[in-house]
Amino acid sequence: MKILFVHQNFPGQFLYLAPALQARGHECRALTDVVNKRDFKIPFSRYRHYAPAPDPKATRLGRNFTQMSDRGVSAARACLQLRDKHGYRPDVIFGHSGWGETLFLKEIWPEAKLIVYAEFYYRGVDRDVGFDPEFSRAGFDAVMTAQARAAHLGQSLMHADAGLSPTQWQASTYPPALQPLIKVIFDGVNTEVMAPNPKASMKLPNGKVLYAGDEVLTFVNRNLEPYRGYHTFMRALPDVMAARPAAQVVIVGGDDVSYGAAAPAGQTWKQMFLDEVKDRLDLSRVHFLGKVPYAQFVALMQISRAHAYLTYPFVLSWSMLEAMSAGAFVIGSKSAPVEELIEDGVNGRLVDFFDIKGWSDALTEALAEPERFKPQRNAARQTILDNYDLQNVCMPRMVDYVESFGPRS
Repeated sequence: MKILFVHQNFPGQFLYLAPALQARGHECRALTDVVNKRDFKIPFSRYRHYAPAPDPKATRLGRNFTQMSDRGVSAARACLQLRDKHGYRPDVIFGHSGWGETLFLKEIWPEAKLIVYAEFYYRGVDRDVGFDPEFSRAGFDAVMTAQARAAHLGQSLMHADAGLSPTQWQASTYPPALQPLIKVIFDGVNTEVMAPNPKASMKLPNGKVLYAGDEVLTFVNRNLEPYRGYHTFMRALPDVMAARPAAQVVIVGGDDVSYGAAAPAGQTWKQMFLDEVKDRLDLSRVHFLGKVPYAQFVALMQISRAHAYLTYPFVLSWSMLEAMSAGAFVIGSKSAPVEELIEDGVNGRLVDFFDIKGWSDALTEALAEPERFKPQRNAARQTILDNYDLQNVCMPRMVDYVESFGPRS
């Protein structure tokens, strides 16, 4: 089969899948944005996207669709070149629908089977919008804006042959009429790498070395922001550190924004919420690492005694599953994406997203009594091994799924 992967930041969710299919003899190619400077192990093409920002006064609620469809046109023009100048005709196209890149690919190759990665469907109520009233109130304008953001996602799936979502809850965010098109398969956790290691250690920027077994509290996200509960974690931290004077707190994440609104002008969410509580913290024991290499993240999860993971009702982070696989004791927010994997008291703890005292108490207990929670740590890893293991569970399912759309299916 000829398989074309489409992702503006390739490999993205196709990190493991594309090489696996190539190893099985399929002819794989990637299409990505020219600003993506990564080198790939499979042939690739890059498209250029120069569309101007839409005029908010002219486009109003349609400006998101305008931006996404403009990117879709840029991707489609690149595919037209592949078809007409190079004679390229894929059997299967597998693309992420989040940025509009797949919108017009059936116009280029109507005979190809199109699978879209259906990660999340926006809606004005019952999801991220209005979940945290401190930052987002579900007023009528906000509801309309969120609903409008879903236009290109619905169109992408309607024009595809099938969709794929990583979790049941994320698939359930799509309208009932579209859900039958979606297969649920997680991207997969490399459980051989993300495995408990009693000899693990990590050196902090100040030279201090932390070891497995030390009293280490961790918080990890791509960026430190309200969508991932950074504010709740920081507000819970003073009581935790007061109760556990030997605890070391390691926080990973950048100063940018991945989701939701930016911090007020001239500020970052990281600094705002640190400033709010810093007078009650022993800052010599709080370590902000920024964004770290993957090997350092692995070691951090292996030495973590308690790992806090919070999220709005939104896309679930890979890092939570990887923490579970590495043997960290995960205390998660009681929100729908987390509840799909963690059962309170069985393979982790669940705490209401907004319950500051509840978070302080749960994190303090986890740090104080590691042996008490060892069965839950073991159960968490077993959850990943049984249901989300890359080599033995997810990749075979994913490969079978893509191959089912081949010419001989």
